[in-house]
Amino acid sequence: MANTLNDCKVSASERLMDYEEHYGAHNYHPLPVVLSKGKGVFVWDVEGKRYFDFLSSYSAVNQGHCHPRIVKVLKEQADELCLTSRAFYSEALCEYEKFMHEYFGYDRILPMNTGAEGVETALKLARRWGAVKKGIPNDKIKIICCGGNFHGRTVTVITMSDDPSSYAQYGPLTPGFVRVPYNNIEALREALDQYGDEVCAFIAEPIQGEAGVFVPDDGYLKRCFDLCHEHNVLFIADEVQTGIARTGRMLCSEHDGIRPDIVVLGKALGGGVLPVSACLADDEIMLNIQPGEHGSTFGGFPLAARVAMEALKVVKDEHLVENAERMGRLFREEISKINSPFIKQVRGRGLLNAIVTEPVAGKTAWDICIRMMEKGLLAKPTHDHIIRFAPPLVINEEQLREAIGIIRETFEEMTA
Repeated sequence: MANTLNDCKVSASERLMDYEEHYGAHNYHPLPVVLSKGKGVFVWDVEGKRYFDFLSSYSAVNQGHCHPRIVKVLKEQADELCLTSRAFYSEALCEYEKFMHEYFGYDRILPMNTGAEGVETALKLARRWGAVKKGIPNDKIKIICCGGNFHGRTVTVITMSDDPSSYAQYGPLTPGFVRVPYNNIEALREALDQYGDEVCAFIAEPIQGEAGVFVPDDGYLKRCFDLCHEHNVLFIADEVQTGIARTGRMLCSEHDGIRPDIVVLGKALGGGVLPVSACLADDEIMLNIQPGEHGSTFGGFPLAARVAMEALKVVKDEHLVENAERMGRLFREEISKINSPFIKQVRGRGLLNAIVTEPVAGKTAWDICIRMMEKGLLAKPTHDHIIRFAPPLVINEEQLREAIGIIRETFEEMTA
């Protein structure tokens, strides 16, 4: 490799990006910025330049980078006990399980680590319920999913995807899924009418994040929920990205006034410092899985349990639900005032928002994100033409208005 630490013509960022080019798998296409520090709504690169973080690690940093309370709990627990496996009881896990019951109101929690593991767990819970409670033959069990979804990267989960970049050339894929268009209640009705006796669950994201912050029609989730219950089918809400205050509610499902049968949480559950995920459900669903039938060495490990509890306490203590609702409304109002041929639509809920763009003079959403990066704000395109904006929920109005100014200047300069 040509670039070295002593090569005065090469910046620290270029040197480090060169390391990843040569030694890392090429499964991401990041913006050309190398981050080394974070605090609150800001991150800094290795040269010391400060940026607004408007991606929040795909909503995993709702509480802000390196929140002092969360970091303090992490350090304190690390000095006491980090990992036990589930071969033994853990003081931290037992307290975490009770805490989650009281916080969200479900009978039980099944702790996991990543969002994809949480989704896999929800699928297994639903299939087991379908076999044990609904009496569906094991080789006939089906789950209905939505077009445009993104639930993770495992082989079973990518089977639900209709995006070739997720599933192509990873076959054979997992059977047992029926896909219907998102935000189309009649399509779900037809699928349930056709397959209902063999369907154990319907899984959906309350807002499809990776699809470009696709917000369904008001009442769509409620109609899906009611239809599922008419057919004795579980409703699974994948709240990995939309949960924990991101959309101006603790759970995005609350916008439609429903209580899903299974809720999958992740990302912000780890407070921006650890991968932590969980499935929430009541006894009738959760207790169909017995010892030895599902698990995780790290699921609910002491560090994760302490961090997750503190992360959720911060959300309530700092009124992040209310702040996300208020700041999100302000963001959409101000961004909608920008007059630019690039902007086709502004959409979102709370602080999960997006600008749908169209190319102008050969310039795309990627070019817009590069220009914003140069001005000190980090956001990333999805599906080439949609820019997602999701800052940490601790952002205040002064910071938000400064960030909006950067976005406005970027669009104005690119159309000049």
